[in-house]
This record gives sequence, C-alpha cells and structure tokens, in this order.
Amino acid sequence: MISCFDVANFFLSQADEDAGDLISNLKLQKLVYYAQGFHLAMFGQPLFSEEIQAWVHGPVIPELYQKFKIYDSKPLPSPEDFNLEVFKPEVLELLEDVQKIYGQFSAWKLKNMTYEELPWSSTETGQIISYQKMKEYFKTLLVDA
Repeated sequence: MISCFDVANFFLSQADEDAGDLISNLKLQKLVYYAQGFHLAMFGQPLFSEEIQAWVHGPVIPELYQKFKIYDSKPLPSPEDFNLEVFKPEVLELLEDVQKIYGQFSAWKLKNMTYEELPWSSTETGQIISYQKMKEYFKTLLVDA
C-alpha cells in the first residue's frame, strides 16, 4: 500500500509555480483527503493507511501535517525525486481527476467545502474520520458512467 506521503508528493509534483499554482499544507491536507474518500468509494478500500482526523480547519492527516508544519501557510516545495510508478494506473487516474477537480480551488475554499460534508461535520474534533463515513459520503458524489 502506498502512504499518504506518496499521495502528497503526487499533488505537490503537479503544482505549477510559474502559473501561481502553489500548495499550502492546508490545501494539501484537503487534496489527500479527497483522494482517500474517492478511493474508498470507488475501490472499497483505503488508498493509504494513515488516519484522517477531524480538526478545526477540516480533515487532517496528522503525520502529513507534522512533516509540513514548518512551512506554516507558505507554499510547500515540490518533491525532488518523485516517481509516478508507485501508483497503479487506476490510482493515478483517480489522483489526476482529484487534481483536476479540486486542485483548482484555494485552501480556504477546500476547507469550507469539507465543513459542508458529512465525514467531517459528523465527527467530533480530534477524532478519526471513519472509512465507513467517507466511503458512504463519497459514493454519493460518484457519477455512473
């Protein structure tokens, strides 16, 4: 299984600094959360094993937060030696879709979006957001092809 850090590296590798497309820790947390949620809905299993907790500013993966907290709200650096081959083709496609749909939004917009969603809003602050809540909610967002 890949880790939340692999997923984070994917999103960080997609940032286009020249276009002003920068990713803060807050935005990264939300993108990785969305990737986990859609993976649960589509494949019935977690994308990564690190837990997601309900924090004041939305869903957060504590280990990922700790790694990048030194940057505060500044843009995070792109990974230096990141290899897309860690992902199966269907996972890569899912991550690209999450990037295309959610990557366009600001960190604060993503935070506010998660406030409206049941996985975060129905979990007490500091508690783990369950896979079941995420799976059930994100299934409602899938469009049958």
